[in-house]
Amino acid sequence: MRTILRLRLRQRHIRIMSTSSPHPAQQAAKDKLIFAPAGQNTSAQAEQYRKGTLDLHQLSPSPFTQFHTWFRTAQHSGVYQPETVCLSTAALPSGSVSSRYVYLKELDSTGFVVYSNWGTSRKAADVASNPQASLAFWWREQERQVRVEGPVERLSRAESQVYFSVRARGSKIGAWASRQSAVLGGREVLEGQVREQEVRWEGKSDEEIPVPEFWGGLRVKPGMVEFWQGRESRLHDRFRYLLVGGEGREGEWKVERLSP
Repeated sequence: MRTILRLRLRQRHIRIMSTSSPHPAQQAAKDKLIFAPAGQNTSAQAEQYRKGTLDLHQLSPSPFTQFHTWFRTAQHSGVYQPETVCLSTAALPSGSVSSRYVYLKELDSTGFVVYSNWGTSRKAADVASNPQASLAFWWREQERQVRVEGPVERLSRAESQVYFSVRARGSKIGAWASRQSAVLGGREVLEGQVREQEVRWEGKSDEEIPVPEFWGGLRVKPGMVEFWQGRESRLHDRFRYLLVGGEGREGEWKVERLSP
């Protein structure tokens, strides 16, 4: 009888302790606005990646060729806007970093090209003080990432005009109208600037609207490119291409597997 009584008291004590002393994770979840999100899952455990593997023998000697292969696969596999890329820059001497999503518009044997305003934007100021950038692609449907790091260079106005010529008329007008990243007193200010440019180019064909001198392409010339394939238990496959012995076509690419 005494044994049963002691057992019941012990069980009651455990219930009281479990009620009064929540698990640290439960307490953390209460104290934070977001804690251990896992997509749409109710569990705090992150989704497992099981869609592919990556090994050295699958890689091209050139990161440009390898990227093109992955990009085409993404295009034909239902990846939503695979050209979407996070462009990060940093200002000197502060070292302050800024990031934004842009579209990859060109790839050749010299680098990755994006287009933007280089007169008033935050990225323009960053690049002026520190001509380096990084790119990060995320293709969720294939559980793949690609990272690119390297120096940058502006495309000439003639080079930028080639891409600008294929943009929609509204996008061309918008490029002329927007003082990107400048503070606006209201949406009506921007709309007024657009109307001014519409009047300016009225009567001109789409092909006759030139690229603004402050707008154009930026080429990221990679010194490092990493290909990342998601794997189960966060034991991802990672391979890094490093440019050694020169720049561009003069250098050679060293490929290394990285720990996840």
